[in-house]
Amino acid sequence: MQQTGYLSLPFHRVYFNDNSVHQENLPDKRFKIPLGIRANYFFGDKFILRSYYRYYTDSWGLRSNTFNIETPVKISPFVSVAPFYRFYSQTGTKYFAPYQQHTAFDDFYTSNYDVSTFNSNFYGAGIRISPKNGLFGVERLNMLEVRYGHYTKSIGMKSDIISLNLRFK
Repeated sequence: MQQTGYLSLPFHRVYFNDNSVHQENLPDKRFKIPLGIRANYFFGDKFILRSYYRYYTDSWGLRSNTFNIETPVKISPFVSVAPFYRFYSQTGTKYFAPYQQHTAFDDFYTSNYDVSTFNSNFYGAGIRISPKNGLFGVERLNMLEVRYGHYTKSIGMKSDIISLNLRFK
């Protein structure tokens, strides 16, 4: 995939080693190549193993690997529990440098840690309820899922995420 246009974020400040402050400046072209594969395996009627792997590279020098695994377990015909884990590893773009590390000789520069080198882990579980005759007496509402996940990033970020998924026919 080819991106062209203004790809910098105007609200990202970059502090140079001479104490000057600049607006992020990145190239106006970026070529991206993502390659992924999914593989699922059914262990009888109650267990499923879902896996996913993705490799990503781009013309800015960013490279990443994503590995995801989820194992839904049927508790009953209408209830399942699904623990999951995702590992992500990224080598940063060649334009990234931390606070006060860029110099006046740099043509392109960013201090946005989203394009830096880091690893992340995301793990948790979800519960899915999908009764045959709908939820809470509403036939059109045929599925409710609640998921909790804990996310950590090697550059100091941590978060807890709760999501609610409803499906209507």
